[in-house]
Amino acid sequence: MEFLQPPGWARPRGYSNGVAASGRTVCVSGMIGWDGQGQFHTDDFAGQVRQALHNVVAVLAEAGATPAHIVRMTWYVVDKQEYVAAYRDIGIAYRELIGLHFPAMTAVQVVALVEDRAKVEIEVTAIVP
Repeated sequence: MEFLQPPGWARPRGYSNGVAASGRTVCVSGMIGWDGQGQFHTDDFAGQVRQALHNVVAVLAEAGATPAHIVRMTWYVVDKQEYVAAYRDIGIAYRELIGLHFPAMTAVQVVALVEDRAKVEIEVTAIVP
């Protein structure tokens, strides 16, 4: 895996500008903040992020992948201000579940998610060498 950082560009915080990798592609559907039985345990934004990331890790494991294989993440959030206000707690959850691994990442505010209680949805692409 090669992290792409054009010369002279400021280093991004919490993500990479790009990633080049080759191997088996693992695509993880958008994971939201409910458990494996479809039950929400919190309406707290950072709590839902933690659960969504836990779900991502569980799906990756089914493919023999780990968070270190993630090359791309897309975050869909319903409230940008709530997302920004939770940066600290999101960072803690991210480091605990994903580690110090920062793939190419996009975050987008959306009008709504299909599940009404969901505040965030995270989809992932991983490449297993």
